[in-house]
Amino acid sequence: MKFTLDIQSSEQLANICGTFDKNLENIAKNLDLKVSNKGSDFNIKGENASLAVSVLQDLLVLSESKAIDFSDIDLCIKSLNSPNGETKSVTIKMSKKHIHIRSTNQQNYVNSIIDNDAVFAVGPAGTGKTYLAVARAVEALENSSIKRLVLVRPAVEAGEKLGFLPGDLSEKVDPYLRPIYDALYEFVGFERVNRLIEKRVIEVAPLAFMRGRTLNESYIILDEAQNTTIPQMKMFLTRMGFGSKMVITGDITQIDLPKVSESGLIHAIKILSSIDNIAFCNFDTKDVVRHQLVKKIVSAYDHT
Repeated sequence: MKFTLDIQSSEQLANICGTFDKNLENIAKNLDLKVSNKGSDFNIKGENASLAVSVLQDLLVLSESKAIDFSDIDLCIKSLNSPNGETKSVTIKMSKKHIHIRSTNQQNYVNSIIDNDAVFAVGPAGTGKTYLAVARAVEALENSSIKRLVLVRPAVEAGEKLGFLPGDLSEKVDPYLRPIYDALYEFVGFERVNRLIEKRVIEVAPLAFMRGRTLNESYIILDEAQNTTIPQMKMFLTRMGFGSKMVITGDITQIDLPKVSESGLIHAIKILSSIDNIAFCNFDTKDVVRHQLVKKIVSAYDHT
């Protein structure tokens, strides 16, 4: 199949094709076909040629507002399986970056954050639970919908204890909060994040620091919530003040608590499911937005 994309510049063509045509190779590998081009003229060979055309047309639209990466290609391919073949997108708009979301579960998730005061997101690694929650938080902060962003994580990891790590308490808990910092740096920038942390507009803290507080006009994210105990989860949920939102994320297949302790996340899902203004969003391997191998790894572990 031969077709032509309405490409406006050489930069846009390079963005769509990727460095050394890596994006075209990725499309070819995922759809089991061959893709080549001369400028804006493309030649596609294989049974899924029409699907590849749809993906390239979606990338053409995306390339007008952002740099194309492998996650964009992955989501465009997933959208081919959407009802009636429609490609829909929900966009999170931040000053430094726009995120276009096509996965149905991810769309439901980010929309639920707007429509509810508390949202529980449960699923495997790589599905965007924390990443998208932080993006929505930054968007709300930049829109002045909230005054403060509070990012929380229990300091529990497999086989490790804080006492064995060097440094003071802040230095000990920083490694556990690194994924949250990474998302913030991507969305806001390193220097601005540090300034906002100094001004207490952004607070990144271990769960233990939440006790006794009431957080008004805040966006509060609890990450790795599967590693909370029942009392810790209750303590966290009751920190919500006026004008605040909470997002609780976790993977119930990766609980690192002692076996005698029940996960506060699992318990909360059981007892809060009938309460209004609380949403529950579930992700699976189809929503993984990482290297293709990650999906296969997660799926393999799910079937053991």
